[in-house]
Amino acid sequence: MPKSFISSRRHLDRFFHDAKTFVFVVLVLFSGAAHSIERIKEVATISGVRTNPLVGYGLVVGLDGTGDQTTQAPFTGQSVRSLLETLGVSLPPGTSQLRNVAAVLVTADLQPSVRPGQRMDITISSIGNAKSLRGGTLVMTPLRAADGQIYAVAQGNIIVSGFGASTSKASTVVNHLSVGRIPDGAIIERAVPPPSGPLDLVTLELRRSDFALAQAVADAVNLAFGPDTAVPLDSRAVNVRTPVDPGRRVGFLARLEALQIGATRDAARVVVNARTGSVVMNQTVTIENCAIAHGGLTVKINKEPIVSQPNALSQGTTVETSKDTIEITQAESALTEVKAGANLSDVVRAINLLGANPQDLIAILQAMKTAGALKADLEVI
Repeated sequence: MPKSFISSRRHLDRFFHDAKTFVFVVLVLFSGAAHSIERIKEVATISGVRTNPLVGYGLVVGLDGTGDQTTQAPFTGQSVRSLLETLGVSLPPGTSQLRNVAAVLVTADLQPSVRPGQRMDITISSIGNAKSLRGGTLVMTPLRAADGQIYAVAQGNIIVSGFGASTSKASTVVNHLSVGRIPDGAIIERAVPPPSGPLDLVTLELRRSDFALAQAVADAVNLAFGPDTAVPLDSRAVNVRTPVDPGRRVGFLARLEALQIGATRDAARVVVNARTGSVVMNQTVTIENCAIAHGGLTVKINKEPIVSQPNALSQGTTVETSKDTIEITQAESALTEVKAGANLSDVVRAINLLGANPQDLIAILQAMKTAGALKADLEVI
C-alpha cells in the first residue's frame, strides 16, 4: 500500500477524531446552556392570551345496539323527542326503547386568536349507560362558554380507540369505549373578544411567584428594548410597553417571548404525599449538621383459643378460654451523621443507609424540619 495513502488515512482519522471531540464538547456546552437559560415564553404568559373551555350537550346516533337504555336514562328519550320535533316529526305519547342513541357531553378548548370558520378538535363523553360510542355520529351540537354564548358548533363521526366484545357470560374490553374524539369536529362561529386595556401595554404573568424571576424578566426586556420598557409589579406580574401599531405589536411580542433569561434557583422545598408515601425534593434542598437514629419497635400479640372439656360423668360445662402471648421485637437502630451543606444526593444517600421506607422517610424529614436541620419548606399534600 502506498505511503501517501497511509499518511492521508491517518490525517483523516485524526480529523474525524478531532471533529467528534469538537461535536461532543459543543453538545456538552449547549446542554449545559439549556439547563441554565430559559426563554420568557417558558416562564410567563401574556395576560388575556389563554384558552377558553367550551361545553355542550348532544346526541350520538348510529350505534350498534350499544346506546343508552332509555328506561334508566330518561333524558336520552326526552332529547330525541325534542330533536325530532325541531325537525318536524311528531311522536305519539309514551316512552320507546332506543338502543342506538346515547346522550353525551362535548368538550373543547377554544384557542386564543381564533377566527370564525376555523376548526378545532372535540372530545365526546357519554353521560348515560351506553356501552360503547364506537361507530356513532355526533348530531349538530352547539358549544357554549362560561358567558352562555355559542362559540362553536360540533358534528361528525366519532373515533374511539378502544374495542369491546361480549356474550351472555363473558366480555372483553380494550381501552375506554365511552369516550371518543373528533379531529376538527367543531367549527368556530364566534371570535373571542380581545382583552380590554391600553393598547400600548401588556402584562406578563409568571407561571410561579418569584421576585427574583420577575426582576430577571424585566431586566432582560429592558436590555433588549430599552430602559423603562418593563416594570415588575409584584412577584407574579411584569408590565411591558408595546407598540400601538398592530403590525409592529405582533413582531414585538414574538421577540419578547424569545428573549432568554438566566435560570433562577427555586426555593428549597420538600413535598410529601402522606397518602401514597411519596417524597419529592428539589436540588436546592440542603441540611445542617445532624445525626439521625432510626429504629423500629414491633409488638405482636397472639391469641390461641383453648377449650376446656369436662369429664363424661361430671356435671360441668364446656368452657372456652384463650392463651395470650405477647412478643416484642425491636429492630437495630443506626446512628448516621450528615454534615452541613449536603445536597439532595447526600440527603437521600444518608437516609437510605438507615433502611428507611417512604413512611419512615416522611417521619425523618418532619423531625429534621422541627430540629432546624432541614433547610427547606416542608409541604404535606
